[in-house]
Amino acid sequence: MQQIINFIVRNKNFLLYVLLLIISLAFTVQSHTYHQSRFFNSSNWITGNIYETSNGISSYFGLAKENKRLVEENKMLRNLLFNKKISTPVELDTTNIRYTIVSGKVIKNSYSDPRNYVTINRGENDSVQPDMGVITAKGILGIVENVSNKFATVQSILNENSNINAKIKNTDHFGSLIWDTKQYNTVQLVDIPRLVPLTIGDTIVTGAMSSIFPENIPIGTIKKFNLDTSNSFYHIDVTLFNDMTNIKNVYIIDNINRPEILELESNTFSNDQ
Repeated sequence: MQQIINFIVRNKNFLLYVLLLIISLAFTVQSHTYHQSRFFNSSNWITGNIYETSNGISSYFGLAKENKRLVEENKMLRNLLFNKKISTPVELDTTNIRYTIVSGKVIKNSYSDPRNYVTINRGENDSVQPDMGVITAKGILGIVENVSNKFATVQSILNENSNINAKIKNTDHFGSLIWDTKQYNTVQLVDIPRLVPLTIGDTIVTGAMSSIFPENIPIGTIKKFNLDTSNSFYHIDVTLFNDMTNIKNVYIIDNINRPEILELESNTFSNDQ
């Protein structure tokens, strides 16, 4: 203890200078919008690179398991391709492309908070923008919320603010997919009318009312259901296909037509006022 006191006494002028410097920088950042922007951008850049380095180390030790997962995904895609009734090679009609895909990796993931976010290693440099959908090989993950040059944060479906259009597979009955914050492997589908026939194990997929996700992206299966207090709509628990505690590879989806859709809807709403 005496050594610490002696160190402070010997270096009191230098320590006072450092303290005053930190205080002045804090006041500068707090009082100027430009400095705030530069500070937080720098913080995001540093944090993103730390997460990426940490994820790179952990990914190295999980290569065998990840390769096995990719092999299974490729097998599934090949089964879909080989079972199509096509006698000639598939050609992509670029005039009818609605969605573009960017692949990426998760470098930070949370699933135990009321508002969970995922950080991915793709950003503006990769044409990633807010409000793009993010999925895995097994199902939806969330929606891009913020981006920097190299990274993006994704609002997970395990977020109390998440609200995604979803439906019962092979039907036109759709509702809203939300999360009650209780279990990391279960979300809720609400606003399904009581007249809709339901069965435990039915598959839930994305609906056609979303301008973010394509229709029929897998979500999960019905775990249980009951009527709400008004007895008009079902409250459905959905077990997710994704293991939200172990996500690596992701795909970011851009709906090319979304800006046009939003502009049209905005003009329609304005004309109704």
